[in-house]
Amino acid sequence: MKYSKLGRTGIDVSRVCLGTMTWGKQNTQADADEQIAFALDQGINFFDTAEMYAVPPTPETYGKTESIIGNWLSRHASRREEMVLATKIAGNGLSWVRGGGDVTGEAIITSIDQSLDRLKTDYIDLYQIHWPNRTSPHFAKHWPGMLDFSSVDTAQHSAEMLEILQALGECVKSGKIRHFGLSNETPWGINEYLRLAEKHDLPRVASIQNEFSLLHAKDWPFLIENCVREDVAYLPWSPLAAGALSGKYIDGARPEGSRWSFAQRNGLFRDTEASNEAIKAYKELAEANGLTASQLALAWVDQVDGVTSTIIGATKMTQLEEDLKAFDMALDDELMAQIGSIFKKYPMPY
Repeated sequence: MKYSKLGRTGIDVSRVCLGTMTWGKQNTQADADEQIAFALDQGINFFDTAEMYAVPPTPETYGKTESIIGNWLSRHASRREEMVLATKIAGNGLSWVRGGGDVTGEAIITSIDQSLDRLKTDYIDLYQIHWPNRTSPHFAKHWPGMLDFSSVDTAQHSAEMLEILQALGECVKSGKIRHFGLSNETPWGINEYLRLAEKHDLPRVASIQNEFSLLHAKDWPFLIENCVREDVAYLPWSPLAAGALSGKYIDGARPEGSRWSFAQRNGLFRDTEASNEAIKAYKELAEANGLTASQLALAWVDQVDGVTSTIIGATKMTQLEEDLKAFDMALDDELMAQIGSIFKKYPMPY
């Protein structure tokens, strides 16, 4: 396993981060136990979760994933120091989470205490804001017309961010969290948090995790360059586009028990004619080079300059084993050029 620095924190994280959002819906406690043990044995030390998991998010599944991890930690307390544990506070819009309200300083402090309780740990290594209070170009809201900046109150957003930073600073001082990160943010969001942290001597943003894959690479190169220049770790989520790049959903297939066989909160926005054709092309190229479609997609993400650690998840151990092999694969220049040709034909298929 290879490792990278998590921004300026001094923490070494594995190039693979194990995502956990299916634990509590598609996966049981026993499944999670097996995945955690396997991941640690393979040298993975980075684990990512969130208060709103499992997915799809519902009142019934809220907090279940953290509780599953906490159950494991309660039985393996001596291994806590081997783990870099990341979780997130949910943003607005979920009526069963703090009434669907914005992230505030008070919400930060309350949610951290609740996450610590569910996780059965005294501290969280990386505490992240799942999505900003303002509408951002994520979760399929990245096309022209979906965002309206005409009535944006920049001063208000900045004041909200300062309040969040101050609460995070309190939690760092008390030892409840070590560092904080962002998720589903923009260059302006990153830089405003950096500016406020420097101005007010508050915690510096360590990382950002955004959706990033061969089907959804809008952060490359502009936001990723921002991260490189500012020493903010870039953590891609959904590197397989919610499993689509494995090829298992080609031409409308819906394997029983797979993620797309469940209703999705934001719909199946990745399921378009263009993405279907792009996936077919990537799958054909992968198999012609002795790789699975998933391995090609993951190896490509891992080789993008500026990527710190790629968040992967699996419902089956066979999937996890297959995906991990991708991070030992180096795609040569010729294969990268062939991938690039397909990418140029389908640069943003959803």
